[in-house]
Order: sequence, then structure tokens, then C-alpha cells
Amino acid sequence: MGIWDSILPGGSRRFIKRKDSDAGEAGRALEELRGSLYNDFHTSEGAKRQQQRLCGPIVALTFNFVVAVGIIMANKMVMGTVGFNFPVALSLIHYLFALALMAVLKALYLLPVAPPSKSTPFSSLFALGAVMSFSTGLANISLKHNSVGFYQMAKIAVTPTIVVAEFILFKKRVSLRKVITLVVVSFGVAIATVTDLEFNFFGACVALAWIIPSAVNKILWSNLQQSGNWTALALMWKTTPITIFFFVVLMPLLDPPGLLSFNWDLKNSSAIITSALFGFLLQWSGALALGATSALAHVVLGQFKTIVIMLSGYLVFKSDPGFTSLCGAVIALAGMSVYTYLGMKESATSSRRNSLNSRQNSHVMKSKVIVDGEKPETKPMDFV
Repeated sequence: MGIWDSILPGGSRRFIKRKDSDAGEAGRALEELRGSLYNDFHTSEGAKRQQQRLCGPIVALTFNFVVAVGIIMANKMVMGTVGFNFPVALSLIHYLFALALMAVLKALYLLPVAPPSKSTPFSSLFALGAVMSFSTGLANISLKHNSVGFYQMAKIAVTPTIVVAEFILFKKRVSLRKVITLVVVSFGVAIATVTDLEFNFFGACVALAWIIPSAVNKILWSNLQQSGNWTALALMWKTTPITIFFFVVLMPLLDPPGLLSFNWDLKNSSAIITSALFGFLLQWSGALALGATSALAHVVLGQFKTIVIMLSGYLVFKSDPGFTSLCGAVIALAGMSVYTYLGMKESATSSRRNSLNSRQNSHVMKSKVIVDGEKPETKPMDFV
């Protein structure tokens, strides 16, 4: 201690005591940080806040758009080059791969916690898993048995189905301006893409059967995330086993025979695993987009992807879709721009209304405190 006394005469004990105090404060700060991180990642409310903070509408829609383009290329390789013509089996492989990845995340304590089981009835989760299997499986079968034009016509029909279904289920109304915009978008997409309406009776039945599950699937994904504390991954973890069960039932009914005799060499298996990885990312990004926006916005994004892919082929690969298709693409993009503007305007109006109501409620509470003669509490408030 002589050295410390010569450097800090008379203050060595105070210096050491101050160092111990600093260490205690650092330890408490570290514990508070650990507790905050635990609440953020290991409670359903904290996980929901983290998803909303890190993955807003623009990030979610962009993520979903990029992955959707990637899975188109991956599935073209699997269906074309590899020759894996088992659409339901491919969907089953996608979901098995997704379940395995989420199991690894859960083992590493990286999977967000689901809300309490009492908050969401099992019937809702079961319905979501069932319609997911029918939506994904029937979409792949429709793409296999129908021309691109007929497949696009079925996709366009999903938009009015969502509007009607949301009104029936949740009494949700769409403004007249948005309805007109959606009609313009659907008209433009139809002109741009519907060029080969080859009719196939079985394919037409599959396409019609796919429309309702596709619409209900988007509505349920969006509603469960926005009305409760569900995150995309937590909801996927709960519903994926149900979806896999229905795929196992549908596969022998809808897939052709010969799955076991397929050539499962390294090249083919690698292509299928790559497709499965993109399938997991597509499901996750789609769930994030539905949680951050709405079912209608996700449908418009799907139509936007179709138009962008067509225009990219024209601009980059010098393909010639024709003057009529280009005019339809321009009409569709204009309609999508107006729809986005209306959505942002309504969102801003809703935010201002909620802020005004919050201030009014705060004023009423303060007035009530003064009238009752009570002193307001000084406890800190948590802001979400």
C-alpha cells in the first residue's frame, strides 16, 4: 500500500472503495442487460416487440420479394433439370426441413416463445395448419397442370376472395378507393400475364379449390400475429407439424407414383435441399410480411413480383412479352403505386387518431385525479 499512498496520499482506501463500487454498478448493469435481453427474446411480448422493431413493413416485404424470386429459380431447377415431379412431396420436404431448422433454434434457445396456450385456441392453430397444407399443395399442383395464364387468373381471384372473407369473418371493410385500385391492379396483371388460357378440366378444378384456402391462409396468418403476441417463427413452430400431417395424407392422393424410385444422388439431393432452404425462408418471410402488413397487401406484393419478373425478362434477357403485356404491366404498377399511397395515408391517419385518443384519455385521467382529490402516482411507466 506504500506505493498507492505515495501516489494517492491519504486516498488509497477511498480509491479502492470507489473501484469496488464501480464494479458493483457494472455488475448490476450487466444483470439488468441480461434481464432485458431475456424479456426481449424469451417472452412472447418481448419477442413480438423485437419482431416489430427489427422487421417493419418495408423490410418484411423486401425480404419476401427477394426470397420469392430465389425460390422460383430453385424450383425451376428441381422440377426441370432434376425432374422431381412430385409437388406435394416437395412441399412436404420443405416443411420437414423447416421443422428441423426450428428444432435446432429451439435447442439453442433462439426460437421465440409462444404466447400462453389459453390465449389462442388450438382450433385456430389447427385450422391454420390445415389451410396452409391445402394452399401450398394445391398451388404446386395447379402450377403443374395449368398453363401460366390460367394459374395467374386463379391468383387474381384471390384478391376479391380475401375482401369478402375478411368482411364475413371480421366485419372488415375496404374503402371504395382501395377497391377501385385493386380492380385496376388485377386488370393490369391480367392483361400483362394472361396470354395462354389453355383449359384443363382437372387443372381448373384444382385452381378453383386452391383459391379459398389461399385467401383464408393469408387472413389467419395476419390476424393471429396482429391480434396476439405471436411472432412468425413461434407460429410456424406450432402449425408446421399440423401442416406436415396433412401433406402426408395428401401425398398418396395427389402425387404420381415413383417417389421412392427417384434417383437420390448427391446432385439431385443438393438441389432439393437448396429448394427446401428457400422454402423455409419463403414461409418465414411471408409470415413476417403478413404480420407487418395485411393479407391484401401480401396479395398485391405477389402480383408485383409477377410484373417485376416479366419486366426483368424483357429488360435484361431481351424477351418479347408483346406490347399488350407491357401496357398491362404499366397499368398494374400504377395501380400498385396508388394502393401503396392509400395504405400509407390510412396508416398515418390511424396513427394520428390513436395519438389524439391517447392524449384525450390522459387528460381525462388527470382531470379525474384532480376531482377526486387524489395525488397522482409517481411510479415509472413502461412504454411499448
